[in-house]
Amino acid sequence: MSSPSANLYKVKTIWLLSSLLIYLFIILSNGVAAQNDISVTNVGAIIDLTSRIGKEQKAAMEIAAESFNKKSNTHELILHFRNSSGEPFLAASAAEELIKEEKVQVIAGMEYWPEAVQVADHVRNQSQVIPVISFGAPLITSPLIQHRWPFLIRMTSDGSAQMKCIAHIVAAYNWKRVVVIYEDDGYGGYVGLLSLLSEALQDANAKIENHLVLPRLNNSSESKPNWDEVEELLKLPTFQSRVFVVLQSSLPTVTNLFRVAKKMGLVGRESAWIFTECITSLLHPRGNYDMEGTLGIKTYYPTESSSYAEFQKEFQAKYAEGNNSKAGIYTLRAYDTINVISQAIERMPNNTTSTSLQDMITRLLSNYKGLSGDMHFNKGEALLDSPRLRIVNVVDGKMNRELNFWTPNDGFSEGLDPNSVDVVGKVIWPGNLSRTPKGWAMPSVEKPMIIGVPGKTSFSKFVKVEYKDNPDENTYDGFCIQIFCKVLSLLNYPLPYEFQAHNGTYDELVEKVHNKIYDAVVGDITVRADRMDKVEFTQPYMGSGLSMIVPEVTDEEATWMFMKPFTWDMWVVTGSILIYTMLVVWFLERPTNPEFGGPLKDQIGTAIWFTFSSLFFAHREKVYSNLTRVVFILWLFVVLILTSSYTANLSSMLTVQRLKPNVTDIEMLKKNNARVGLDGDSFVSKYMVEVLKFRQVNLMNVSSEYYYTGNFKNKTILAAFLELPYAEVFLNKYCDGYTANTPTFRFGGLSFMFQKGSPIARDFTRAILELLENGEIKKLQNEWLSPEEECTKNSTSNRPESLSLDSFSGLYVISGATSTFCFLLSLAIWLRRFQVQETNEGNASPSNENIWNKTVRIVKFFKLRDLEIPNRAPTFASYIVDWTTPRWGDYSPTSNTPEQPPVFTPGEIECTPVEHTETRV
Repeated sequence: MSSPSANLYKVKTIWLLSSLLIYLFIILSNGVAAQNDISVTNVGAIIDLTSRIGKEQKAAMEIAAESFNKKSNTHELILHFRNSSGEPFLAASAAEELIKEEKVQVIAGMEYWPEAVQVADHVRNQSQVIPVISFGAPLITSPLIQHRWPFLIRMTSDGSAQMKCIAHIVAAYNWKRVVVIYEDDGYGGYVGLLSLLSEALQDANAKIENHLVLPRLNNSSESKPNWDEVEELLKLPTFQSRVFVVLQSSLPTVTNLFRVAKKMGLVGRESAWIFTECITSLLHPRGNYDMEGTLGIKTYYPTESSSYAEFQKEFQAKYAEGNNSKAGIYTLRAYDTINVISQAIERMPNNTTSTSLQDMITRLLSNYKGLSGDMHFNKGEALLDSPRLRIVNVVDGKMNRELNFWTPNDGFSEGLDPNSVDVVGKVIWPGNLSRTPKGWAMPSVEKPMIIGVPGKTSFSKFVKVEYKDNPDENTYDGFCIQIFCKVLSLLNYPLPYEFQAHNGTYDELVEKVHNKIYDAVVGDITVRADRMDKVEFTQPYMGSGLSMIVPEVTDEEATWMFMKPFTWDMWVVTGSILIYTMLVVWFLERPTNPEFGGPLKDQIGTAIWFTFSSLFFAHREKVYSNLTRVVFILWLFVVLILTSSYTANLSSMLTVQRLKPNVTDIEMLKKNNARVGLDGDSFVSKYMVEVLKFRQVNLMNVSSEYYYTGNFKNKTILAAFLELPYAEVFLNKYCDGYTANTPTFRFGGLSFMFQKGSPIARDFTRAILELLENGEIKKLQNEWLSPEEECTKNSTSNRPESLSLDSFSGLYVISGATSTFCFLLSLAIWLRRFQVQETNEGNASPSNENIWNKTVRIVKFFKLRDLEIPNRAPTFASYIVDWTTPRWGDYSPTSNTPEQPPVFTPGEIECTPVEHTETRV
């Protein structure tokens, strides 16, 4: 039998157990009720978990989901991760699994655009379409994307901004050629990026010389890829650029790339490497000592906020491989994506649908402030309001040296304020180079610059090659070689070189530089527009144009020098005006001037002597007619002008050097099918045919300057067409007997030639300009191309031209018109007299008289009438009276007595006996 105390203990124990069971039941009941009140949202995340960026994104998305779940009492966010390994078909398979098995309401991730396309196509075919948020986007956005996938939201960076930033870096350092490198993704996803970069480089006056596609490598540590293929690619036998732009690559690929590039000497002095943000995110802040001096681009985001500090702290704790690294823009964008989804879910009513969830996400992204920056939503894309990039530099094996900022609107700036600068910042270049690298394969002692030199030139003063048995012992000299040596002395770096003589045409030299057989050409190369598309020219050191060389005037031609002041048409017209004036004077003076009486031949002789003598001295014959005086005054003025002009021009021709060309212009040569000489190795032959329209059969190749004189003497050629520098050299040597016209067709000048994009050409241009400014090239020109000591006269013709009819046409017109007017006026008066006499004598011509008979009677009247000579010529008023009064009818042309003179009023004319008058000149 138990004691009362034992029973009491049992009762207490049973009571306690019962109370505990009741309490646990109540707690469990409340927990189930609470769980039933929480709304769970499944979110699918498709990420490349084999890459570092994918691992960081996974950690950031988990941090965002955990933070939301801790703060929310009504909603819970569950992430379902799937690894795509960067394969689009694996991403599509993962999307199908997430939709069917996990019942996700939204899918996020897909770093690469091909993945996003496959996932979006799969979701579109589902019965219930859910929102898809992609971290990748096409580099060139098509307007059909929004129509094809209205549920697709692209949360990405502006790829074109990065390409413009790279182009600005290239332009800042005057690089003209770049080599683009990227890893093959198997889908051609970076073709659009190449197009954007090429377009941006064109605006910077640069271009892509070539692009290298690297094989895609396995990320496994056990994989030991064979890089022999990459090493062959990087040998770059025909590439001269040493500016490399790495667009995209995995971390193992880019690490091995630099290992091979450094082994080949491509990461060293004169080289430059630029990374896009996807490479920079893999290396930041870690780097690689093989990458010392490279530049990277990253998107700037504010790091001063408390929310970023809290996220960074959790990220370092959660991401085991972080090694104190900072989260990049890709990581922050993944964090912001989950935050947007969680905020959209929290703001949704209980009867949530996928369509309304997408609308809520879109509404939030229209004005969202996240850790990655302030964003806006436009046509399916969530982009940063004002993207700001920052340039970083790998120093001491770490990509943590931050340089200047860059924005699309302001370019480079040292701080956040838009104070533009022209440079990236104080960069530590590969090889610890203190100056800006040339970005070009610079020559070395082991591999000197191969410079082509014209081996056969028509004028040896420009380039002269003395050949030896051993080509390496050939000697090179001449005006162009001396300029080259002067330029070398002004460069601030050594330039090992090796000359190679080229016995071919100049166009072949251009092609050899274009095909990278020669690094440069030193010689008398003419700058032409069609050549500039293939090669790079320096500043011309001498002008150039096309000049025509012809023999000067012969002694036989000098015999007629007195005829040269006037042209032949000028002589003919002058003689015609002289004869015409003579006839008018004879007509006006014959009726009243006794000097013009007698037989007709005496009259003509007197008229000729009267008019012609006025050219040399004052005549003594008396002039009776005022009309004659008017004509003669104009004629004396013409004589004054003609004699003055003739004397002045003839004096100039006799005192100034007489180098009269026997060929006046190009058209004369073409019209007569004359043969001309030229340098057949230059472009002049083609220019003469295509531009000046000469026939090929009329062009003769003259291989040496010494052959031109012989061809001129034996009349093989009538003219020689030479470039202006050669023409000056020729005339300096053969100035006696030849002349040249002023060049009508100008060319670009003589210059040196380099491969397209070569920075050495720019350095040579600067040096040549300095030599031009300080007069060194002028000294060399006087030394090599100056006239011979025995030839000091001017080599070009400055003989005055013959005066043509155009210079005196106005004067002749006035003289001829005046003579004609006076002639017609006098003729009208005599016709009036004839009519009055016929009427008074009753000999009026019958109406049926023909014109010929009437004309004969008029001529007889003019010829047979006797003269009545007053001692003073009648005035012009007397002619008017003569025309209007009938008193002339009292005058008889046959009267010889002084009692029958014509009646004049005293106011009209004063008459005195002839024998008392003075002879007038």
